[in-house]
Amino acid sequence: MMKLNILSKILIFFVFTIVLSCNKEESLNNDFVIYSTNTKKENIEFFWKDDQNHPLKSIQNLKKYLNTKNKDLKFAMNGGMFIQNNIPKGLYIENFKILNPIDTLSGEGNFYLKPNGVFYITKSNESAIVSTEHFKQNSNMKFATQSGPLLIINENINPVFQKNSNNLNIRNGVGIMKNGDLIFAMSKKKINFYNFALLFKNLGCKNALYLDGFVSRTYFPEEKWIQEDGDFGVMIGITKGK
Repeated sequence: MMKLNILSKILIFFVFTIVLSCNKEESLNNDFVIYSTNTKKENIEFFWKDDQNHPLKSIQNLKKYLNTKNKDLKFAMNGGMFIQNNIPKGLYIENFKILNPIDTLSGEGNFYLKPNGVFYITKSNESAIVSTEHFKQNSNMKFATQSGPLLIINENINPVFQKNSNNLNIRNGVGIMKNGDLIFAMSKKKINFYNFALLFKNLGCKNALYLDGFVSRTYFPEEKWIQEDGDFGVMIGITKGK
């Protein structure tokens, strides 16, 4: 009888754990678009302009542009803030070329919430997120985009965020796991900075960077999330050959 009770308790605990796990996954699916990738196994590229030097602006235009390169788009999202004429706000490096300089000034707005930072990918397809203050550019950097604020700093939520903040918005960002994998995420509902940062912390990111707010769009057809519009500066895409 005692063995049966023990087995029953174990079974109940096991079922309860599965239910909690499923509910958590369902909640994430309902609230966020999340894409995890290994930079050594998938082709990640940053985009701004086409071959005629015109800003691509939208994911739809990016798809058409990639079609001329005999490539398909597997995933994409806007990759940082921008100013008039779709010019990236702050540092932008594409294919080893610095197309816009780093911004080390102070100012108002989310970009200047401290610390802000840079997300970059190297020639050997290693990625990093560092604060602007500690960023050191070198010729090994293939892609880079600057934005702000940092969401996660050395596994901790940025201390400037407030749990009960009413500053709610659609938000997107990128994080780096301890094993080097990248997490791209966009909220489907309006959310404050603290809770958005908490997502990356709970997913196990050691560092994460906010990319942008209400203008954010994500293209992830495998998850039936297709947003092809937009009016951006930088876009980040996962591509594959046809």
